[in-house]
Amino acid sequence: MRSTFLPFSPPLIEEEEINEVIETLKSDWITTGPKTKRFEEEFKNYFNAPSALALSSCTAALHIALVTLGIGPGDEVITTPMTFCASVNVIEHVGARPILVDVEPDTLNIDPNKIEPAITSKTKAILPVHYSGHPVELDYIYDIAKKYNLFVIEDAAHAVSAKYKARYVGSTNNPVCFSFYATKNITTAEGGMLTGDPDFIERARIISLHGMSKDAWKRYSKEGSWYYEVIYPGFKYNMTDIQASIGLWQLKKIERFQKRRREIVKMYNDAFSKEEALEIPVERPYVEHAWHLYVLRLNLQALKIDRDQFIEELHKRNIGTSVHFIPIHIHPYYREKYGYKPEDFPVTYTNYQRIISLPLYPRMTDQDVYDVIEAVLDIVRIYKK
Repeated sequence: MRSTFLPFSPPLIEEEEINEVIETLKSDWITTGPKTKRFEEEFKNYFNAPSALALSSCTAALHIALVTLGIGPGDEVITTPMTFCASVNVIEHVGARPILVDVEPDTLNIDPNKIEPAITSKTKAILPVHYSGHPVELDYIYDIAKKYNLFVIEDAAHAVSAKYKARYVGSTNNPVCFSFYATKNITTAEGGMLTGDPDFIERARIISLHGMSKDAWKRYSKEGSWYYEVIYPGFKYNMTDIQASIGLWQLKKIERFQKRRREIVKMYNDAFSKEEALEIPVERPYVEHAWHLYVLRLNLQALKIDRDQFIEELHKRNIGTSVHFIPIHIHPYYREKYGYKPEDFPVTYTNYQRIISLPLYPRMTDQDVYDVIEAVLDIVRIYKK
């Protein structure tokens, strides 16, 4: 058993990021400025995105995307119950109604076969979530959207570096929202990115900073002007140069980070795949999984303990874990407002009861990984029926 606690998902910040932040702090620009612009450009180029807008969070990106597309009161947006609350909260923020549909049993992504029956005359958009970093069935979803003239806003909070049929998530004209939260595959501490069509991104840029016709960089640089006009009652969602300083170096390291994530996933899969009490995550052959999360599923019928007890046993062995996610429809706000029952989305709910996210991050040593494997298999050995 480990003598020290292994945290679930700390960031990997190295000297380059630290030095870049220090340089920024000593410069004339600490809020949105040249480094934020550079980060947008480098992110756009790396992932073949048409255009990119750096923001304060993925939640901000989702909200701005909805607002920019004109989605509001009386509209409906189809999404998944197997996601973090932010994906659905933003729909509420604009006054629209989230319409939940269940997920696929293998990927836990939104089930495209259940989207079309949920479409009504009020439906304006589909908001799929690339759960754990495995891309959703984009071709199928875009075909439905085209048929019914709907927008698609991709929640790619988990999907930095993911590919669908050899194309990076974020490389098309539709809005795609990324997260750089502390636990994500690359981080800016807090932060996000919105990619999409250049005209759409320019409209979103104005809305993201108070609805002003000129941002601070344009106003306060030598080439700028003090004059601006408010053309929309916008928000304050801009990324700072301090955050971008971290992101610039994280982006340079993404291939190394992803290589290590895949190595850890292989070690987990090799260890767990033959144990009948455990179900390993899938990766379909035509995608490249971002492996933001390693979600292990327990076959509860083979165990004498439930998921919560399994997590407690891992904690006793100094292994940090998490659960992704508590389904939207069992949170009090959504349950009470829309009258949801747990069994309304059976695939989501039954899987929620048996999922555990194991540690997965580039800082993990082989010994860390062996410690997780040993702890999981020891608990299975003790509590197997």
